[in-house]
Amino acid sequence: MSSTGDAADLRLLERRREQRGWYWYDWANSAYVTTIATVLFAPYLITVAEQAACGYVGSTDRACTADLTVLGLTVAPGALPAYLVTFSTLLSAALLPLVGAVADRTAHKKALLAGFAWVGAASAALLFLAIDGNWQIGAVAIIVSNICLGASITVNDAFLPLISDEDERDAVSSRGWAFGYLGGGLLLALNLAVVTLHDTLGLSQGMAVRLSMLSAALWWAAFTVIPLVRLRNHEPVHVVSTGSADGKPPGLVQASFGQLWATLKDLRNYPMAMTFLLAYLFFNDGIQTVIYASSTYGEKELGFDTSVLIATILLVQFVAFGGALLFGRLAAHLGAKKVILGGLVAWMVIVTVALLLPEGQIVPFLAMGVAIGIVLGGTQALARSYFSLLIPRGREGEFFSFYHAMDRGTSWFGTLTFGLVYQLTDSYRPAIFALIAFFVLGGLLLLRVDTERGIREAGNDVPDVL
Repeated sequence: MSSTGDAADLRLLERRREQRGWYWYDWANSAYVTTIATVLFAPYLITVAEQAACGYVGSTDRACTADLTVLGLTVAPGALPAYLVTFSTLLSAALLPLVGAVADRTAHKKALLAGFAWVGAASAALLFLAIDGNWQIGAVAIIVSNICLGASITVNDAFLPLISDEDERDAVSSRGWAFGYLGGGLLLALNLAVVTLHDTLGLSQGMAVRLSMLSAALWWAAFTVIPLVRLRNHEPVHVVSTGSADGKPPGLVQASFGQLWATLKDLRNYPMAMTFLLAYLFFNDGIQTVIYASSTYGEKELGFDTSVLIATILLVQFVAFGGALLFGRLAAHLGAKKVILGGLVAWMVIVTVALLLPEGQIVPFLAMGVAIGIVLGGTQALARSYFSLLIPRGREGEFFSFYHAMDRGTSWFGTLTFGLVYQLTDSYRPAIFALIAFFVLGGLLLLRVDTERGIREAGNDVPDVL
């Protein structure tokens, strides 16, 4: 074999090794997303906040309507988690572009990824100490961990174009999402068993919840070691030259601000990437709102109890594992754009069927959960890989920071629509159906993206299948 062939084989083996390591970060952080952010954090912090507002510790079975005072403002304990998540989300949206610019200018990307992950995991672990009315610990913990989660995912996604060529992107991204759903689902199943069987295990319910949240933080920190070991540092390329007034080389943060400003001015040169970002803003907001509203819809409109809702959450997690892999295979034959558009049509069907679901009948509800699981991971995984084709080399961090900043900065559109329609109609059925507008708008904008033109504008190679 020629030396050129040997070198190509070695590069392929190294790329495969990095890809296998990269998958594990989705596995690592999904434990936090499912166990803490999605299921346990909000109800637990509400309990702790009620203890503080009402001036007692222990059980909150007694009726209490007192409010908290937060920075001079009156806040109902039941609203506290929503306000904290909103605050951390908006702060993340403001900070992520700088994180992306720093990631593009440093060769130490994997250390940056691990640093954000471990600070986030350490902050999440502080939730174990939020007891007896000490809601402030929980507030700081969730704000810091949410910001670090967004920053680490931005850096992690920026690795995707560095460890895979254009023909591999869809498969690699889909496997990462699949790993995430499997890992998050496994730990969530274990933790829900601990919470449900807390008496049998000799634990109070509060201790069971605290241990479960601690396990998610430790899971996040421990499994981050795998990508830290398997990924390699990639030298910056095509960085923007940013000089200082005194002629001295600028520091990393100062230079990153300069590169960020240059990139913002340069965005008009990538119209297809920007059109896709606008499409993603709409359809991803629709997806996130359907997930957010599903439990409320199942309980308040269809009359299911908590056990059914928990079973449905787990069902969605594990089906999404297969759904992400399925969408990756379809994209290999049809192209990512066509498969994403098919996924958006499926989302339109889902919210239409939800409008007509019969009350109290579990089989149709679980069937809808299966449908959500199939399209959930696949749509998001392919959105990530498709966007990676439309962004220029050397600016992966910045463009993925815009990708996540738009997600976080506009994630309230769908929930606002859901809330307003419910308030006007006093029914969750038209509220869930109203979300079809987000999938229609996202799909129409995606149709306007000329994939081949966008890839060439970014200076990337056109994959064999579009």
